Amino acid sequence: MSIPGPPSPDGVLAGPPEGLEAGDLTPGLSDTSPDEGLIEDLTIEDKAVEQLTEGLLSHYLPDLQRSKQALQELTQNQVVLLDTLEQEISKFKECHSMLDINALFTEAKHYHAKLVNIRKEMLMLHEKTSKLKKRALKLQQKRQKEELEREQQREKEFEREKQLTAKPAKRT
Repeated sequence: MSIPGPPSPDGVLAGPPEGLEAGDLTPGLSDTSPDEGLIEDLTIEDKAVEQLTEGLLSHYLPDLQRSKQALQELTQNQVVLLDTLEQEISKFKECHSMLDINALFTEAKHYHAKLVNIRKEMLMLHEKTSKLKKRALKLQQKRQKEELEREQQREKEFEREKQLTAKPAKRT
């Protein structure tokens, strides 16, 4: 075997090793195709394939089984989380509906207060109209009484005038 020449300052070989000229074949290397010996190397026994397969499975199978178990646990946890999330969503919807119910109760209180005020006003107006009717009745009675008194006064005056007017003497 020949030893290559001293390396150049940048670490790359500057030329062919000593004793070889450029273009000479390198000793120990054949000029045949690299694929020619491959067919001979591929004839491996079935037992070796089985042993390699078993070794590969024994090496990776426990990790794969643990991964499978971990994925199953994650899936179960995910199902539990989804159920919990659905329950929380339903609780949120209930709370939202409770807010709507609270708003309705607040609105009902508001309208109840309005109705109470309207009722008070109606009672007050009823009292006022009752008082006005009584007053109107009293005034009407007073006017009728005054009118009656005036009428009676007129009749008395008429009677008095009648009695005061001179009467012709009766001739008998």
